[in-house]
Amino acid sequence: MAIHLYKTSTPSTRNGAVDSQVKSNPRNNLIYGQHHCSKGRNARGIITAGHRGGGHKRLYRKIDFRRNEKDIYGRIVTIEYDPNRNAYICLIHYGVW
Repeated sequence: MAIHLYKTSTPSTRNGAVDSQVKSNPRNNLIYGQHHCSKGRNARGIITAGHRGGGHKRLYRKIDFRRNEKDIYGRIVTIEYDPNRNAYICLIHYGVW
């Protein structure tokens, strides 16, 4: 896993690092849903709530939270960015060792 360090040109990039192991393209069968396109608008498309709007399209990732089996080996395939969480998620293939 390679970690690339920034060359400091401003104080904000002084201690920055980028992990190149993280993949940016998720698996298409593990994403679903559409972004919430109303953004504070009513049925006519007029903004009714202040300070709502813009943003980037975010799709949801299917996550298996019920991993209650023990002693099952798995292999981490990808580490992906999840726009709906503050953490990265990983894709694991179980039964492969």
